Amino acid sequence: MLHVDDPTRRPRDPMIFNFTVFLCTLIAMEGVGFLAHKYVMHGWGWCLHRSHHEAHLGAFETNDIYLLVLGLVAVGLIVLGNSGHDPLQWVGAGVAAFGVIYVLFHDGVMHRHWPVRPRPRNRYLKRLYHAHLMHHAIKGRRNSVSFGFLYAPSMHTLKKQLRAMRDAEQQNAGQDRHAAAILSDLQNG
Repeated sequence: MLHVDDPTRRPRDPMIFNFTVFLCTLIAMEGVGFLAHKYVMHGWGWCLHRSHHEAHLGAFETNDIYLLVLGLVAVGLIVLGNSGHDPLQWVGAGVAAFGVIYVLFHDGVMHRHWPVRPRPRNRYLKRLYHAHLMHHAIKGRRNSVSFGFLYAPSMHTLKKQLRAMRDAEQQNAGQDRHAAAILSDLQNG
């Protein structure tokens, strides 16, 4: 839009602005996804996410409720944006794009839920794939690594994190046994 009273201002291209909002939202969703995966799905929302870490039959699992919620948020933002609350429709489009990429890449490449089961060939996709395998190698919701979707730390870093968690857990188990022995001694006189 060109401002007549200010000749030094250039017109802003709404297409570039909208694409920037879309792209920034898509990138920011990696952070949102990381936090939601680590603190919600592996936290108080484990009751739904557990199905994703266990063998299941059929096309759907209770973990898919998270994707449904993401889709509803995206549609809500698009509707609000189209109702005059710019640029929410582009934020919603970025959220929706993240969901589509998740379904295609995560379910297709990582878990091979599609008829065609591609194997990652380039270094970036291999890194994501192996980090995801390490994430699923840990049974249960605690002591897992690599909660991101489009970013994964190096294998060296992930192995170091796993070793540190295992060592801390063994140290805690040793302290628990020691405390139980002391309690037993106190009870037995």
